[in-house]
Amino acid sequence: MSDLQERLPHGYRARPAGTADAGTVHRLVTACERDLHGRAVTDFDRITADLGVPDTDPAAEAVLVRDTGGEPAGWGWVKGRRARVDVHPGHRARGLGGALLDWAEVRARCLGNDRLSQSVPDSDPGASALLRAGGYVPLVTEWLLEIGLPAGPAVPGPPPGVTLRPFRPGDEQAAYRVTEDAFDEWQQRRKSYPEWARLTVERAAFAPAASPLAFAGGELVGVVLCEDDPGSDEGYVERVAVRRDQRGRGIARALLHEAFRTFHDRGKRSCTLWTHTDTGALALYEGIGMTVRRSSTVYSKPLIAV
Repeated sequence: MSDLQERLPHGYRARPAGTADAGTVHRLVTACERDLHGRAVTDFDRITADLGVPDTDPAAEAVLVRDTGGEPAGWGWVKGRRARVDVHPGHRARGLGGALLDWAEVRARCLGNDRLSQSVPDSDPGASALLRAGGYVPLVTEWLLEIGLPAGPAVPGPPPGVTLRPFRPGDEQAAYRVTEDAFDEWQQRRKSYPEWARLTVERAAFAPAASPLAFAGGELVGVVLCEDDPGSDEGYVERVAVRRDQRGRGIARALLHEAFRTFHDRGKRSCTLWTHTDTGALALYEGIGMTVRRSSTVYSKPLIAV
């Protein structure tokens, strides 16, 4: 922490951040999003989950920077090989982003990681330039996709031998296995169940009724986990996964249509989800009528031990 303080411009102070700072960090993040996208997209629950991942010390993972008046000016977060840095629009071009990025790299090395990645909206050329100047290179493209729900969508039936039903209490462990098995094909590390649950089914926004599951032969073979923020007119798909031996049968398509139908019935006007290059799922989502709202680039850098 002392190294970060030395790098900060005069008048700024840094300290560790934890779950008690979730409200402050959320206001900072949404201010950045409104500046870049014209709307806030990250809910409070997401920030709380990031700041309170179990089995870790949150204070060692995140920092909050305040100005002379005590107002939040920026924050940084590191978990494994991933990092996030946000600087309030009113405090940009003062060196805060570079100082926080340096802190993130030092912290990642301390955690034993040999690489660090960060996702940056393509609408933020300043952040992209900072990362490129620091030796980061583009790794994958991420897309936020959306579909309008002005009318009840037609819901195709599941393929033969497959049944669908909403998520129920007791489905947690099976859903964890299916989603993490599928994500193992491209993710950097497998999450523990407590971490996965905190980021999905234990979140306040988790919507079991809008999260359909697919079964074949009595076994869970497909999962769509969704979130419903009461303050938004959009539904959100957090996870889509189909067991490898059941792919190519239309299960994901049927699950997504079922989720869209539920969101429409709840009064949502659209539904969104994120995907990226490594999942190979962009064509699937475009094939069911989703379009790209915006994109981000994940930049990555090898960390040399010092």
